[in-house]
Amino acid sequence: MKGSVVEKYAKPIDDEQSAEEVGVPDDLGAFGLLRGLHERALMLELRFKDGRRRALGYAWLHDAEFDPSEGITLHFGGRQVTISGQKLNAEVRPNVRLFQALVAHRVPWISEADAPAALLAARDALLIDAIKVST
Repeated sequence: MKGSVVEKYAKPIDDEQSAEEVGVPDDLGAFGLLRGLHERALMLELRFKDGRRRALGYAWLHDAEFDPSEGITLHFGGRQVTISGQKLNAEVRPNVRLFQALVAHRVPWISEADAPAALLAARDALLIDAIKVST
């Protein structure tokens, strides 16, 4: 069956396929974004400015809230992740906002801005100042 749906999707991934096809996230500065509408990250990696990294499973995310004065709060089982910064609800691309993407599990990582990145960021840019994890 030439051109069948099975043939189309059963072929192996080769080097000529684009990053979009194999799920490589876009780097939007403060966070990564999986482009495909049906792509989902299994874990959220937290990247701290001191070099530490921590990953939490999206399967444990049971509550999320955005408060313009407080930031974004995510509840993973018994852990609470608080993301603070500026313009956290800014549209970084048409129809792409950090909170929306987190709720849809399309963010594989978020990153705190170090001092040089904070100084170079535009005034209207989304910037993550701090990520706090508490139990």
